[in-house]
Amino acid sequence: MEHILTAENITKDFTKHRALDDVSIAVPRGSVYGLLGPNGAGKTTLIRIINHITAPDRGFVTFDGHPLTANDVAQIGYLPEERGLYKKMKVGEQALFFAQLKGLRKREAEEALRAWFERLDISQWWDKKIEELSKGMAQKVQFIVTVLHRPKLLIFDEPFSGFDPINAGILKREILKLRDEGATVIFSTHNMASVEELCDEITLINRSRNILSGSVGALREQFGGNVYEISFAGNPDTLRSAVASIGTDFRLGAVDDCGYASATISLDSAAAVRPLLAAANEAVAINSFRHVLPSMDDIFVAAVQASNQDNDQPEISQQ
Repeated sequence: MEHILTAENITKDFTKHRALDDVSIAVPRGSVYGLLGPNGAGKTTLIRIINHITAPDRGFVTFDGHPLTANDVAQIGYLPEERGLYKKMKVGEQALFFAQLKGLRKREAEEALRAWFERLDISQWWDKKIEELSKGMAQKVQFIVTVLHRPKLLIFDEPFSGFDPINAGILKREILKLRDEGATVIFSTHNMASVEELCDEITLINRSRNILSGSVGALREQFGGNVYEISFAGNPDTLRSAVASIGTDFRLGAVDDCGYASATISLDSAAAVRPLLAAANEAVAINSFRHVLPSMDDIFVAAVQASNQDNDQPEISQQ
């Protein structure tokens, strides 16, 4: 797998604080990569190193096949959590200013900007001042400015903050479209539902260390255990008796609108799936059968709690 960006053994110290401790990540080209962690974990410090805002004390970063340099920043679009728009400037004027800073000619920039403004339904705000915009509207402007020059790597830090569900959905679709058009996205968020919707792979940082990395699907399988759900028609007690010698835990769920009951059953190993299905099929009419996988929120909480229990060092504050 080709990686557009790798950070290897990154360590960064500030006065009395170790912000990053031997952290490594590898971001596949053309993916949406989730950078996750509690507040103060070190995510923002890593993002600043990737953006060449600060330098690591140890370790190195490669970008597009070569050591990262200041010149590479032109190929990185960064939407920080702290918004940086000038409140007294008009929206269109400011967007043009930023677009020209990124190398676009004025005419080219205005054409592209007006197309994006139309696409995100904010054309009517072109001649308004930034201070007149809602937080969500201002964020749309900054999103457009971030992606306008079509950089190879996009970094979004909490991009949905301030958005209602409809506008968050619009932005999610645009992010996936950018990925499909060839961009690579690093996506930092606390919203685990968005991670499941958008991310191909993730890294979870806690207390300055990388404690978990992998594809979203593989991690859900890894943390899922052997819990299965059966939707069925029939007598629940008959099903319970039929699988009693196979499953270690039987929990009856609700009846759905179609009249099917559900039950979750825990197994000692995946090898018991076939016997479970055979026994259940003899006892009731099976409507569906699925492996119950944890949400990314469940995985986040479990991994952070396990990391905190294993590590008795004090919390490290983020810089």
